[in-house]
Amino acid sequence: MATKFRLGRLPEYGGAVVRFNEFAIDAAMRHLPVTYRHGLRAGSYAVGHRDPFDRILAAQAELESLVLVTRDAAFQEFPVRVLW
Repeated sequence: MATKFRLGRLPEYGGAVVRFNEFAIDAAMRHLPVTYRHGLRAGSYAVGHRDPFDRILAAQAELESLVLVTRDAAFQEFPVRVLW
């Protein structure tokens, strides 16, 4: 989110970037660190999608049995459950 804000793709979310941890705590969410396992899985996908951030998100969702909330059609290439 911070990267997309910096690049001007989410200009209206500057306040949310700064307060992200607060919002996560209020919503009873937990932070998910990127692990060695996630990196290995992200690098092993045989899909054409090259964005390393997307590959990590897909790997985390797959390995942690999570639903990835996105409207990005690129995630249809990965073996993950997507909502939206």
